[in-house]
Amino acid sequence: EELPLIKHGETITDRRSTFQPHLAAVVTPKQVQRVLNHLYENKKIASATHNIYAYRIYCEDKNSFLQDCEDDGETAAGGRLLHLLQILDVRNVLVVVSRWYGGILLGPDRFKHINNCARNILIQEGYADTS
Repeated sequence: EELPLIKHGETITDRRSTFQPHLAAVVTPKQVQRVLNHLYENKKIASATHNIYAYRIYCEDKNSFLQDCEDDGETAAGGRLLHLLQILDVRNVLVVVSRWYGGILLGPDRFKHINNCARNILIQEGYADTS
């Protein structure tokens, strides 16, 4: 299977922590893995403190979703990201948010930044509307 096109979104920086979203259209778990492997080949992304991701693939024949998420050490972040994808009812997409920790704890603000990053790239790429 070929590697889906990967888009990179605008970064959000707060108290020296930087968040950057990445998005790819995916229709199989194998494509999800290929995109993740490709992203991790980038030294900057691979060096991120956390690479949080979630994906949702719609299976038409079963009228159900194949979905999963990963916190990568940022407790509960993957589940929150997946929840955002569910609320926005996006299909056949993988969203990865890379976080480079800046040395200052952000508390719950980090979840806001992760979700805002993800929402921005989903809107930018036409997966979600602005309302």
